[in-house]
This record gives sequence, C-alpha cells and structure tokens, in this order.
Amino acid sequence: DFLCISLVNGFTQLRYNLGDKTVILQTLQKVHANGNTWHSLNAGRVGNEGYLDLDGINVTQKASPGMNALDTHTEFFVGGVSSLNLVNPMAIENEPTGFTGCIREIVINNRELKLTVTDPKGGANIGDCDGTDCGYTVCKNNGTCQIEKAGFSCSCPREWTGTMCEQSVHCSQNMCGSHALCIPQPSSFSYTCVCALGWTGKYCDNKIKFYIAKFVGNSYIKYTDPFYGKRDLQYSRLSLNFTTNQTEGLIAWMGKSENEDNDFLAIGLANGTLKVVINLGERISVPLMHSKYFTCSVGRWHFITVVQNQTCIKVYLDEELILFEDIDPQRKYTALNYGGICYFGGFEIGRKVNTVTTGLFQKEFIGKIKDVVLFQDSKKIQLMKAEGYNVYDGNSGN
Repeated sequence: DFLCISLVNGFTQLRYNLGDKTVILQTLQKVHANGNTWHSLNAGRVGNEGYLDLDGINVTQKASPGMNALDTHTEFFVGGVSSLNLVNPMAIENEPTGFTGCIREIVINNRELKLTVTDPKGGANIGDCDGTDCGYTVCKNNGTCQIEKAGFSCSCPREWTGTMCEQSVHCSQNMCGSHALCIPQPSSFSYTCVCALGWTGKYCDNKIKFYIAKFVGNSYIKYTDPFYGKRDLQYSRLSLNFTTNQTEGLIAWMGKSENEDNDFLAIGLANGTLKVVINLGERISVPLMHSKYFTCSVGRWHFITVVQNQTCIKVYLDEELILFEDIDPQRKYTALNYGGICYFGGFEIGRKVNTVTTGLFQKEFIGKIKDVVLFQDSKKIQLMKAEGYNVYDGNSGN
C-alpha cells in the first residue's frame, strides 16, 4: 500500500494503492515553476474515493468496489526519501527524484506538522525557505511580523500580547498558581484559572486528594496505561462506577483520539440512555444502545462493564447483561489498538467532545466516576496520578 503526491511534467499527481489497484489523479493545470508563486494543495482519500485540489480546482476519483483501507507501516516522508528503493515503482510516473522548492503548512488528518529543526524524526539537506527571522508562523493569533536589526518584532491584535502574540491580554496579569492554566474570558474582560489534578480554589493553590472524581462539564482526565505493551488487545475490558443527572455526556473513551483512524471504545450518555461505541479499525463506528435499561437518576450510582472478546461485545449495567453483539462476524479487525490512552469526562481543553467524537457524543460529562478497572487488573487505576484539569473531590458535598 502507498499514497504519494508528486510533480510530473509540471502537473501535480496523487497516486495511491490500498492493496488491489493503483489510482492516479492529475491536476488539470500546471504549477508555476518560477520559484516565487505559492500553491495550495489538498489531496487525500475517503475509503478508495480520491480527491486532488490545486488552488481550488478539484479533481476526484469516484469510489469503486475493492479495498478501502490504507495499511502502511513506513515513516511519512516530505520532499524526498531516505532511500530511493523505498519508493514503490507504481507510486510515480518517472524515476524518483527529490523535490526542489519550498513547502509550508502541512496538515495531515487535521494535525499540522511542525516543519522545524527539532520536530521531525529525521531529514537532510533542508534550509530555511523564508530567509528571514519572520519565517512562516512566528507571530501567533494573526500578529504581523516585522524584520528588525536584532531579529524580528510582532505587532499584535488588541486581544493579544507577548513577544509572539501568544498571550491573551486578559491573562497577562493573572494570579493563577503554578498548577493552573489561565483561560481568558474576553466577554467579561477577565480570566478563570483551570486547576490541574489534585488542586482546587479560585487560583488553584489548595491541594486536594480524591478517590471519587467529580466532573463539572469542562473537566477531563487523561490516563496512560503503564501495562499497555503487555496487554492482549483482542480481549479488552473496562469497568467503572458513575453517577449523573444529565442526559448527555462522554463518560470514558479508550483510545488516542488523535485522528479518525484511531481505534476506540467509548461509553457515554445520549438522550438519557447508555451508549457504547466501538471501532476496531477501518473507521466503522458501531454504536450500541439499549434504552430500556437506563434513564438518568439523580445521585444513583451505576456500575458498568464493557468486555471486548475480539469482535464480540458484552455490556453489563448494574451486573445485568444488557447488550451482547458480534459487531463483525467476518473478524476482519479483532484488536482494540487503543494506544494505552484512556480519557474520562472529556478531552483536552479546547477539544470539544462533539467535534472529537464526530457527533457520537454531544457534551462533556457532568457527574462522578470511581473504581475504574482496566482489563482484569487486580487494582483500580489511580485517577489522581493521571493528567487532567478541573476535576474535583467527589466525596465532598454534591
């Protein structure tokens, strides 16, 4: 399998092979090879349907029967490759040669690659294309860069300050403690302090311990499983106790959630009922719901266990089996490759649940979680020792 973008006789080509046939798309117009014209290129595929867009002129390849997953296990190369024998002969029209020119703002699956000296895994013979200290995105938040004798300076919009316009004016004089993030509140010309796990108070300067985690709607815990490398991913299990009085909310998400190709197992509430969703690969999310057995009840604890035995899923609620389904009798994908990451209550600040889960769940969780156990571990996981913000002690008050 491969996916390759190249220049051929002045035209841009996208070629990909998902295991059965090579698809070739070519732009209708040539690029300007004068060295001072920037072009915008969007290319990719959804299943085996491809698209290639150069400066707004779009070429597509309709879907056809056949393979629809890209299985590659190599590094991602830009501008050239470390060894020409890595290039599949079908990936290019002529003999492979390295690219000469400038590339900026590479976004793959909605994540921008940082084209710096330190961020890539490796490379060779790369220089600074801009040629000045201003570079491409030195000034953040729509700041304007000016060349100075001693380097550069940023002229910032009204709401931003700092040498690179990286700081909100509302947070420039903040009193948040060292275990807090300052979140600007432009509408009230103020800010709020969001506390890291184990801290509370207006300025996050009071230390706390908890065994019951209380989530208030802009909270999350991100737990990294230290035993991930030893797990048998064809037999996963997640159990926990929760209580809520909300009709919507993401309770737990087992998976990296970095892009749409990541496997996951998710538990949450939708329309007042319990919803479990699993994706073992190929972007097919299988939602399981059984409204008969759950409606939100204030203050009542529920015990849920989700067991994945290859493609067979069992869901227990309050120790009663409420769902039992084989989500893929063909057994094409049988392992939950969750990357050792588990989220509880939501995702990192700024990442909305309905966006990250592509609408599978609408909101962050409001309620309490305790007694989380992964697989058949003898011990509950220590939520206090994870990463997270805005999580309170569920023992104290409501």
